[in-house]
Amino acid sequence: MTIPAFKPNRSVPLRWFLRTAAARGVKRETTASTGFGFRQRMVAEMASCGAACHLEDGDGDVPVLENKDNLSEGDSSSSENAGTSTEDSSEEENEEESDHKEANAEESKSRSDAKPEPAALNGRDDRFKVCCNKCKAVQQTHGSELVTPRRMSKGRFQIQLEGEGTFECSVTGLVFEASERVLVRYSILSWSKFGAFLHNSWKCAGPIFNVETVNKDPSSLKSIQFPHSICLAHPDEDDMTFGVLHIKDNRPLIEPTSDHSGSHVKWNVTSLSPVGPIIQTTHAVEHHGVVLVYKQLSTDPNNYSFHIYMATNSASDIKDIGKQVRSCKKSYMKIDKPPTCKLDEGTYRLLSEPEGEIRPQDLKFTLAVTKMKGYFEAFFEQPPPFKLSLIEINSEETVWTATIRDGDCVDHTEKKPRKRTISGRQRSSSPSEEETTCKRPRWQDESDGVKAALAQGEDMTEKQLLKVARQLGSEWKQVAIYLGLKSRELDDIQAAEKDLNMQKLKMLVEWKSRRGQGEATASHLLESLEDLEDLPNEVYQILKDMRDNRSVK
Repeated sequence: MTIPAFKPNRSVPLRWFLRTAAARGVKRETTASTGFGFRQRMVAEMASCGAACHLEDGDGDVPVLENKDNLSEGDSSSSENAGTSTEDSSEEENEEESDHKEANAEESKSRSDAKPEPAALNGRDDRFKVCCNKCKAVQQTHGSELVTPRRMSKGRFQIQLEGEGTFECSVTGLVFEASERVLVRYSILSWSKFGAFLHNSWKCAGPIFNVETVNKDPSSLKSIQFPHSICLAHPDEDDMTFGVLHIKDNRPLIEPTSDHSGSHVKWNVTSLSPVGPIIQTTHAVEHHGVVLVYKQLSTDPNNYSFHIYMATNSASDIKDIGKQVRSCKKSYMKIDKPPTCKLDEGTYRLLSEPEGEIRPQDLKFTLAVTKMKGYFEAFFEQPPPFKLSLIEINSEETVWTATIRDGDCVDHTEKKPRKRTISGRQRSSSPSEEETTCKRPRWQDESDGVKAALAQGEDMTEKQLLKVARQLGSEWKQVAIYLGLKSRELDDIQAAEKDLNMQKLKMLVEWKSRRGQGEATASHLLESLEDLEDLPNEVYQILKDMRDNRSVK
């Protein structure tokens, strides 16, 4: 027996369907048009969910996923595992190397050589599978094809949708409904940049992403389903209203969703730019949350100092925490423990066995968007094991617990030689780049600086600027702002030129025209953009090659 697929704008609450299907033990059909669906047997799914998790023990089914991050931002040729801790620092790449055991050379390979990376767990921007005893909001495939994306850099991803259908990213949980074959790039963003746009009791409900289609109109994507962290078993679920915050033409818009499930909200694509799920309610909202544990690295073997963070189960929050940890003066490694739990807005206390020094004693969990996340600091004078428990003060309920053992405190990170950086932004070299360096003729010796000076003293040609323009994605307007152009000037460029690549070229030509002779080189352009977080890796690499006089004409 089957029941039909969910219809948008249904009048019966979603949880009624969940209870009915579970009680009757029926199958339900899934369709590519909605993307929402039960697995073949909801009863089996819910039973396995109940067996897999115990909230008091902090158990959660954590799937083996590729790292991500990415909600992401313009991208390049692109929200930590049990190693070191979604962004734009050399420490992040250290993390990526140890956590994912991937060759950094992958970032700068050509698209023709691109292959999906093997999945790997990543606490910075991964999508933790949630099994909630209260609402059974299991992260599902929604009747869609599960696809592994290619990692670009810094939480950026690229995925090739082969034709009409519904496809789910195995890393971020994004679900794309395509009308044709299309290449999609997307990245995990931080709500700290967009939270100020939320008013009138609207709150973020999940990670925010920047999504773009490559050389295709946005209409090639019919809809996108965004993962959310809201527990729909809340008694006031019927009073909740889902929406999306859509940054369109640099202006914030709140747009309606067409449907939602226990784990996703569905949005019909109007245009592509930063978009994230939000929720409006007058009542407190319970979230599927995560607890992330980091140990301070020290030469003192008896140093047992930890940072413990609470967050919603959102790639944006997880990415922000990873970035904050990496910005600390001291180094930390992530302790891989079951992270999922339930979190209400309120005050929590961290307890330990044996008793350690924990500061602060109580910490408030809030959905308010803040750039810096609060955390518990725990210090122990004796060696492991340590049992940590997170208690909600009002109810005195234990929402999460984990035991840190001696083996968890060993840093297995492999130290690798690093390449040179620009303003702290670590970049990797591809095998082809290293091979080029090794094969450079002896007569190209630049030790006297003459050759380098000649290369860096030549202004970029329009042909070179066009090469750069073609590598820029939706972040090109941010590039323009960093280069000193005004938004009004961008509007004029767009009005005068319809071709997107030519718009980007004219923007770069305008930058060059404002520079003196010898001040519009690849080196100058790279220096102007070094603080731009969203700079695609392809742009960085091509400018770096031009600067270093590597046959990029």
